[in-house]
Amino acid sequence: MTCSVLPDSALVRSGDPSVAAEAWAVVGEMYRAYLAGERAAIDACLEPDATVWDSVAGPLLAGRADLDRLREQRPPAGTGPVETALTAYDPVVDLFGGHALLRYWLAVDFAPGADGVALTPELSRNTALLRRAGDGRWRIVHLHEDVRDAGGTRVDTGV
Repeated sequence: MTCSVLPDSALVRSGDPSVAAEAWAVVGEMYRAYLAGERAAIDACLEPDATVWDSVAGPLLAGRADLDRLREQRPPAGTGPVETALTAYDPVVDLFGGHALLRYWLAVDFAPGADGVALTPELSRNTALLRRAGDGRWRIVHLHEDVRDAGGTRVDTGV
């Protein structure tokens, strides 16, 4: 998944749309790296002291050490629903100074279960605050994930 181009559904409320697209691309890169299992690429999208309200963690994660601790606590691959796609959409972007505030929806799709039955997607609304660093790169300084519809459960086929 990439978000290098703002979708037609994007609402840039303030600032230059091309600059908003640069910040939006960081979100896309983070999710692409997540699906690929590229921890270093994910971390490159985040400030080392970024705070995160993770969708599965209770407390606020403050910095890389907290994030790494959460990563180590997650179930090993193959023990739960397999994520197959992440789709970030309908962004609303505000730019102010060297910051970008992005609000967007995220859909997580899953492979069918071992029995071949489809699994429901997860839907969350997210907020990301990015800061343009001294090197000109945008990095996430805060990410808030709010699951609205938990996914990974069997789709009711009505049979």
